[in-house]
Amino acid sequence: MKKTLFTAIILSAFSLCSFSLLNAQFDLSGVIWDQDEIICKEQESAIAHFQTPSYRNQFASLTDIHYQTMSWEIDPAVKYIKGVITYYFRSRSNNLTQLVLDLSNSLVINSVERKGVPLSYAHSADQLLTIDLDKTLNEDDFDTLTVSYEGTPPSNGFGSFETGTHAGAPILWTLSEPYGNRDWWPGKQDLIDKIDSMDIYITTPLDQLAASNGKLISINEVGGKLVHHWRHRHPICAYLVALAVTNYAAFDQYVPLPNGDSIHVLNYVYPETLAQSQQAISSTIDIMNFYNEKFIIYPWADEKYGHAQFGWGGGQEHQTMAFMGGFSFSLISHEMAHQWFGDKVTCGSWHDIWLNEGFATYLAGLCLEEFSQNQYWPQWKTSTSNSAMSAPGGSVYVDDTTSVNRIFSGRLSYNKGAYVLHMLRWVMGDNDFFQAVRNYLNGAGDFGTTPEFESYLENESGLDLHEFLADWYYGQGFPSYHLQWSQQADSLIITLGQTQSDPSVSFFEMPVPILVRLNGVDNIFVLNHTTNNQRFSIFRGSASVDSIGIDPELWLLSKNNTIEQVITAVDDADKSDRFDVFPNPAHDFVQIISTKSVFSVEVIDVAGRKFKAPLANNRVDLTEFNPGIYTLLLLDGNQKILTTKRIILS
Repeated sequence: MKKTLFTAIILSAFSLCSFSLLNAQFDLSGVIWDQDEIICKEQESAIAHFQTPSYRNQFASLTDIHYQTMSWEIDPAVKYIKGVITYYFRSRSNNLTQLVLDLSNSLVINSVERKGVPLSYAHSADQLLTIDLDKTLNEDDFDTLTVSYEGTPPSNGFGSFETGTHAGAPILWTLSEPYGNRDWWPGKQDLIDKIDSMDIYITTPLDQLAASNGKLISINEVGGKLVHHWRHRHPICAYLVALAVTNYAAFDQYVPLPNGDSIHVLNYVYPETLAQSQQAISSTIDIMNFYNEKFIIYPWADEKYGHAQFGWGGGQEHQTMAFMGGFSFSLISHEMAHQWFGDKVTCGSWHDIWLNEGFATYLAGLCLEEFSQNQYWPQWKTSTSNSAMSAPGGSVYVDDTTSVNRIFSGRLSYNKGAYVLHMLRWVMGDNDFFQAVRNYLNGAGDFGTTPEFESYLENESGLDLHEFLADWYYGQGFPSYHLQWSQQADSLIITLGQTQSDPSVSFFEMPVPILVRLNGVDNIFVLNHTTNNQRFSIFRGSASVDSIGIDPELWLLSKNNTIEQVITAVDDADKSDRFDVFPNPAHDFVQIISTKSVFSVEVIDVAGRKFKAPLANNRVDLTEFNPGIYTLLLLDGNQKILTTKRIILS
């Protein structure tokens, strides 16, 4: 039986001190700006590679690619490719007579053969290569064929097959997410099937190194050229297959494992920036150690992780070897995070892109929590939540998968997606949340969807998360909380209401943390907010409330919150007493008109903070206060409240 989502929680005398240490060796300056830049670059690339639904391979689900050998001849000084690919595949249907692959019309087919016997094919205008099999396959039958091709891949701006230079040296690289692999090799670009295993052979000029997926098996000189053999024995999406060729300088790192083994990290960088790159990439070991401990061991530990520098300003999470335009802390942590979320478990549809990008964004934030909680982690939460709430609507769920701008929305898929994960962590608690994520990584298989992810969260925590995801994943917007409080006898009385930025959600049911300062001591109380204008009573004894704040550690998405003290202690023995203040709205001061003497004035802001205001000749000096809404407490000589007045300061 599932527990209900929101159990009542009260945490008193909660210490707000940080507990992580800043690792001084990391250059974390600019990490918040870096995150925005990473998102922009990834969106630019996706826009360049996106294709309309009419050009998608409707036959991809009919076959399952088990193994490929991929042989390419590359000269980085020339934008051209010659390739031979052998496919070993299984039929997923009865009466299969064709294999249909995606391939740009810019590339020319030299031959299609099955064990040396030519096969007929058609390379159509809709960029599909349709190969006629020489026999009919039934479900679970296996077959093999080989395609030989060559040509100049098309130019797409932020293209999937590009050339450039660095310090006068030529470089060539690929970047295929989401639909770019057809521009340089024939395959299936879908979220249905992964290539289970592959061997890659890249032939280059003698002075070049070729980066690719998997483990480097050998580099051999053959006929005056170098043949680089890479082997990958794990399932991989077509868009994550990659190569980069230039005069790289290579260096190694090793990440220790608890069993005494280690993970090989192979870095291919420009020789002219070798020293700088070695320093910048030094954070890789600490970040991977953190991910290994927080989640599961790096999925491709038996092969390698690595970085290959390339001529584009962002990064791309190619499986086992991220392609990097630079080596900032944010970019390293973001692209590495994708090895778990996006590569090992890939979103099962573009509706679920947050399972790739929301996780990578959140993990980059978790690195800041781990290594610099006092400084950059609060900045990350502020920046990420501000982005998510920069417009009143929008869901994490992608309703229009024909719009690349919507799929790769930095505000929704990246930042709001990351913050939904942060709120799930708050609702579930650290132990259940991170264990559920580990279970998801271990159990989801090649592809994951949001309903599947929800099941892992619910099974671990015992919570019913249907309402949470209805509000925060499928629903749009965010709440604005409105808190009123008063001190009555020995209790603090709080009334908590909310309004919603978008009508798709009628009420956000959440545990809301409240910071209450009692006699100079900070306390956290968690209010189980299940209905609007809900009333809570908190025992305070003889302690006085100094101030109240909503969500001090930024666990929630909420904006434009208000706090108001409701005064109940006014001495109303003489109801004929008259008190007025003017002007209202005011600018620098207000004047008090009263039938009783006012000895002092206290000012309470919308956050519940209380301040003294200078008073002379019934004139209250407000020059030190920012524009906003304030409550004035007019006090007599015994510091009893005579009355309260609400003013607007412009």
